[in-house]
Amino acid sequence: MYDEAELVEAKRQIDSTLHKIREVVKTFEAKDEPSRYKSQMTLAKRRLKAFGIANQLIEEKLAELKAGSGH
Repeated sequence: MYDEAELVEAKRQIDSTLHKIREVVKTFEAKDEPSRYKSQMTLAKRRLKAFGIANQLIEEKLAELKAGSGH
């Protein structure tokens, strides 16, 4: 499977991507006609959800690894 260092790095990358996507959503929402960007907003929000799920699963796996190693 994956070791703790790989999971920590994957989480770091996902956190970075989540931040960038949130900034994209803010940019679209600030536009004069945000409705023109509906499909891009939908895609960004779906990505936020998907990366959020991945992040949660990584956090759970990290917690399992730490519990199993006695940390």
